[in-house]
Amino acid sequence: MTTTSSSNPYAIIELDRSGPLRARGARPEPAVDKYIAVAGTIGAGKSSLVDFLSTRYGLTPYFEPNEANPYLEDFYEDMDRWAFNSQAYFLAAKFKLHKELEAHSAKVVQDRTIWEDAEIFAKNLHATGAMTDRDWRTYWMMYEAVREQIRPPDLMIYLRCPVRAVRQRIALRGRQMEQDIPVAYLKRLQALYEDWIARYALSPLVIIPTDKLDYLTNLVDRHDIMTTLEKYLD
Repeated sequence: MTTTSSSNPYAIIELDRSGPLRARGARPEPAVDKYIAVAGTIGAGKSSLVDFLSTRYGLTPYFEPNEANPYLEDFYEDMDRWAFNSQAYFLAAKFKLHKELEAHSAKVVQDRTIWEDAEIFAKNLHATGAMTDRDWRTYWMMYEAVREQIRPPDLMIYLRCPVRAVRQRIALRGRQMEQDIPVAYLKRLQALYEDWIARYALSPLVIIPTDKLDYLTNLVDRHDIMTTLEKYLD
């Protein structure tokens, strides 16, 4: 394991968590040359980092299919009614997207992963009762089947962002459907993200505190982040 000082809230943390790839039987090996994943809660800065990496290093970006989800607006208005529908759509759409990026013979970067959909968002909905036990069992069975068919990333980048900063960013970007998200919901997501990332063991992991480091306008922060990430992009 290699890390910077985790006691420093401004530090970028590197963890060597590369584990063995899952057995894949007769499945053909993915064509993708390098797969970088960017994880983080709502408003953590994932899309901005994906844009930056794709522009700076020529990575092909794959963005989360939020706008295409026909249940999302209904979900934000009535989570209990639309939780399973929305999460099932994301699972299917993300699996399709994942197969597309695996087939892409170049370096790719993905905005939010299929692991987050299940381990954070669906798990939260079940824990709060928005997703029934019956729906949860069905969803998790689908997720386990999908999980066995996909390649883990070559690097997972986790954007750590406290709820206070998340709320500020949600207000600034002005997406109407996000404005009434309860603070308690954001806090639960944050706790689940921290629990998941503490257990994450599929690939090397880089943790960036995005409320402390500004790679877009601060040249020193940008240099630090680029120096950290470039070793994984070769």
